[in-house]
This record gives sequence, C-alpha cells and structure tokens, in this order.
Amino acid sequence: MKVLLIGSGMVADTHVLALRDNTVGARLVGVLGRDDRRTADFCDRASGTLGYPVSAFIDIDTALAVSPDMAIVITPPNARAPFASALAKASIPTLMEKPIERTLGAARAIVDTFTRAETPLGLCFQHRMRDAAQALKAPLLAGDLGDILHVEIRIPWWRDQAYYDAPGRGSYDRDGGGVMISQAIHTLDLALWLAGPVANLQAQMQTTSLHLMEAEDIASALLTFQSGASGVLSASTAAYPGTTESIALTTTRAQVLLEGDTLRIDWHDGRQDRHTPETETGTGGGADPMAFSHGWHQSVIEDFVDAVRDNRPPVAPPDQALHVHAVIDAMERAARSGTVTEVAE
Repeated sequence: MKVLLIGSGMVADTHVLALRDNTVGARLVGVLGRDDRRTADFCDRASGTLGYPVSAFIDIDTALAVSPDMAIVITPPNARAPFASALAKASIPTLMEKPIERTLGAARAIVDTFTRAETPLGLCFQHRMRDAAQALKAPLLAGDLGDILHVEIRIPWWRDQAYYDAPGRGSYDRDGGGVMISQAIHTLDLALWLAGPVANLQAQMQTTSLHLMEAEDIASALLTFQSGASGVLSASTAAYPGTTESIALTTTRAQVLLEGDTLRIDWHDGRQDRHTPETETGTGGGADPMAFSHGWHQSVIEDFVDAVRDNRPPVAPPDQALHVHAVIDAMERAARSGTVTEVAE
C-alpha cells in the first residue's frame, strides 16, 4: 500500500519508524511539505531509514499524481482543511494526527467532507494500542469488572518555555488551545474509549506564570458520564519534571489503575491482576515530548490498513474523535461560564 505523508514536523520521524517496521505492506512513497529544502532533506533521511527512495513534494496535486493508496496527515491543525478536501475528493483513505482541527465545528466539517465522499478517515489515538489499554478493554467489554462508578484522569506533564516559543504553539489560531487539545487529548480519548461518553461537566482552565502562551497550561474538570458515573480530570504542562499520565476506574467489582502501559486490577475478592511492559517506554510527559515508542503508531497504521482492506471502521473512528473534541469544547465553554455545561452531540 503506497503511503503519502503530509507534513514533516515533530512526529514525522515517528511515522517513518512505524512505516519501516510495519507488517502490512505499507510503503512511504512521498512526503508533502511547505518548504522544498526542508522537505527534500527530510526525504533523504527517511530514505536512509527505510532503505528505499522517498519523493519530496510541495503541492498536493503533484503528490496525488503518484496515486497513493492512503495518506497520513500530520500538519498543524490550522493547515488541515485544504488537504482534507483534496484527499476526500480523490477518495484517498486518510489517517490523521490529533486533533482533527482547532474547533469542534471545524473538526465536524472535515469529518463531513470524508463522510460525503464515502472515504475512510481514522485518527492517530495511539494510546488505545498500548498493551495495557488493550488488556483493560477486554474485561470491560465482557462485563467482568461490573459497572464503572468513578473515573479519575491525571496528566501531570511538563513542557519548558522553549517548547512554547515555537511560532503558534499553544495558540488558538494554530493549535486550537493549550494542554487539553494538544497533550491531554490522548489520555482523555483513552478514558472515553474505556468508560464511555460524557454527558455534562464543570471546568476550570488557566495559564500559569510558568509559561508565556495564549492558551491554558492547566485544566481541570468534574465529569458526568452518560452511564451515570462521575469523574475528575486534571491536566497540566506545568507539572515539572513531568510524570506518567494515569486513569483510575472505580467499578462495582474492582479498583483499576492504568498508568502509562502498566495496569493493576485489585478485585473485591482479593485477587490482583498486573500487566507490565516487557520493555520500559516513555509517554512524552517530560521535557522531551517525543520520548515514546513508535510501536503504538505502527499498530495504528497497521490497523488502519487492515480496516481499509476489510471495509471496517478503524480503531479510532472519526465519530469517537469528534466526541473528544466535544468534551474539550464543553470544558472551554464551562470555564468561561462557570456553569454545568452539556457536551454537544
């Protein structure tokens, strides 16, 4: 399957490594970037990593002329819409890094574009592919853990000022916001995948004195899930030196702690189940935002290729991604109004 990568920014090397190791026949044929020299240099490095030539493109029409079988879009959120339109029009199945766009409305517009074109769209919510997350999803689906009563979501991450000194980072115009839409969105998505959708919430958002940035670097929320479960969320990029994010579930049969790729289940009958990774991997919660395994992206890419071939939804379909956007949108509205706020359908 011929793959076109659109964008060559921070996460591009992760995708190259994921494509190098994929087991489903995905092959990077080209990279589309804004700067011809930077894109050419990136393609030279990618060719060395992959062991075969990768072409550089600076306009979408030339890139689509190579007839890619799928595209991976990793541009900043404010650059997504034109590429989404062109890819959907050309019926190119597309895997997109989070977030879909800067606002809920803009994200819906992109999803609608692919829906009308009957073209597959998936999101890189790679935390769903962690072994521990998969190990927890199975007993939840089977009902073994009983009902979820309470959910605690913590993202105590750190970013130094140099990270936010990059043009547009942490702004509404380029990124769509701060810690929630750029960092905590991954853990929020994972929590919603495990515990189900949120009905309403209360929230606070603030920008601390630790960062010069437009949007928030701390966010908190009280959540009410559609199931009736309660929840609390705390997210930050001001928590030096940054540590592993976690999701705790209180259920009618057990207490569950999912911390990075480590899982512990303490059952009410005294049993304890543990899942620990064979190799310790980072999660990007500290000063180096890229300190995590490319294996999770590899699994997302492999799932998306199989989903396209089998005509089934990918592991992170657009409707679920839109709900994550809707929760963040509701948090922003609740922080402004100071009231309990419904999550948009």
